[in-house]
Amino acid sequence: MGLTPEIDFPDLIVKKKPVLRTYSLDLETGEIGRQIDGKDAVKQFIHKAILTIRFNYSIYSNDYGCEIVYLLGKSYTQGFIQVEMIRMITEALVYDERISRVFDFNIELAGDEVKIAFQAETTQGIIRYEGVL
Repeated sequence: MGLTPEIDFPDLIVKKKPVLRTYSLDLETGEIGRQIDGKDAVKQFIHKAILTIRFNYSIYSNDYGCEIVYLLGKSYTQGFIQVEMIRMITEALVYDERISRVFDFNIELAGDEVKIAFQAETTQGIIRYEGVL
């Protein structure tokens, strides 16, 4: 018998990641639809996170949303706006555990519209996003 007691340590518990389900939301009509998960849920998260103004709604944490609207209509150079939009979109998305990387950006400023396209590497595969603000 040694000087230290014999202690049995339990096996490490490996938690399964929860299935992240949400309801589909039609942003045109405001209608809530069926439950979605997987790639559809991640696509919806990306779209909503970009359109939601960060720090503007108390229902969301300060991590949720994007500040792109604060760049629009200002007299910044096109290069500055593009670089800042890339940073803001990336920050809005990568905090979510399902998204590991945002890349391959294409941002076009045309009058009152901004066309945004990029790819996101997610737990559900690569997702291509295209939108107009």
